[in-house]
Amino acid sequence: MLRFKALVLAMLTGSLLAVASPAFASHEKVLYSFCPTSCQTDGDFPFSTPIFDAAGNLYGTTYEGGQNDSGTVFELSQGPGGAWTETTLFNFPNCEGFGSLAGLTFDASGNLYGTTFGCGSAKGGTVFELSHGSSGWSYQVLHNFGIGHDGWALGAAVIFDSAGNIYGTTNEGGQNGSGIVFELSPNDGQWTEKILYNFGSFGRTNSVSNLITDTAGNLYGTSALGGGAGCGGSGCGIVFELSPSSNGHWTERVLHKFNGVNGANPISGVIFDGAGNLYGTTANGGRAGCNPPVGCGTVFELSPGTAGHWTERVIRFFDANPKNPTGNLVFDTAGNLYGTTSTGGGTGCNGGGCGKVFKLTPAGNGTWTFSTLHIFLDNHKDGNTPYAGLVLDSAGNLYGTTYQGGSGIWNVGCGTVFEITP
Repeated sequence: MLRFKALVLAMLTGSLLAVASPAFASHEKVLYSFCPTSCQTDGDFPFSTPIFDAAGNLYGTTYEGGQNDSGTVFELSQGPGGAWTETTLFNFPNCEGFGSLAGLTFDASGNLYGTTFGCGSAKGGTVFELSHGSSGWSYQVLHNFGIGHDGWALGAAVIFDSAGNIYGTTNEGGQNGSGIVFELSPNDGQWTEKILYNFGSFGRTNSVSNLITDTAGNLYGTSALGGGAGCGGSGCGIVFELSPSSNGHWTERVLHKFNGVNGANPISGVIFDGAGNLYGTTANGGRAGCNPPVGCGTVFELSPGTAGHWTERVIRFFDANPKNPTGNLVFDTAGNLYGTTSTGGGTGCNGGGCGKVFKLTPAGNGTWTFSTLHIFLDNHKDGNTPYAGLVLDSAGNLYGTTYQGGSGIWNVGCGTVFEITP
């Protein structure tokens, strides 16, 4: 099985000397460090972006730890004095150590939905619901993956359409063994799965990205590999669109193929701006002189044109300091972009740097100004290796997770939830 973690780590190779970083005035605060005394109490290794509820509480998942060493669903609540308290809402059952790598999604009633990577009756992963009632949270598996030509190994969150259908991706499985795009539709308390697209045809393969939808109901996402013969023969990845038709059939269209020079291996998904342009990151590719031959990654923009053609423009080439953006981007109300790099920023973390939080500010004439908001250091106390992206609160503060670091019981730390005040 091609594990999501192995896929990510395989793309983030190489180690470079650090270069000087510009000064920055933002402040980072660790809200919670996992495994304060035991990893069985709260889980460890958060891999995804947390989400807010209407009351300002944060929710997320951990990949391992908890009572069954298969990960947890957690809540962070802020008290009157500003301190944050962690509550474990659910311990995933025995998943052979492969719990949830993905973030959570709320429905209109305040129920939480997510995916697991290796849980379920067939150990192919699940889509689950946590319903909030008077007696607490109740766990229900909506679909078990890994049976027949069904997909398996879910590394991304799910989304809803206006009719209450759920959409997501799997990293593997399907007719070609390279993953699927699926739909789950509610029917009298049961959920019916429909495979919308099988990756692996025409060189598209291994999607681990979150999907987004537009007002017409089209789905957009990325695949980390495929699209051509580049990047060692596996292809450098694509951005795709899936469009529904009246007969229930979905048509896949490639909006962009990465070739290494303009980026490679888009692990995270894409987001829209107000004008209908798409933005995302590639974990590798870009400048040939950075971390050869794989490159250090990019931030890209895709702009729609005539006859359905999309034009790609790289708005940031990453160098050794920082490098390897793997998480989602997020816009603030002023049109600034924020993101993370999973490595770079210093000589720590085995020489590759421990990651950064960055900001891209539109400067006119299509140019963007890059600035560093925070460098994660090798003392681990402030966290390190932020694989996931960020979320904004109403005041413009940024929140995210680091896969390792913090003041937990392990030497490298068990991960953190952090806040950045720009």
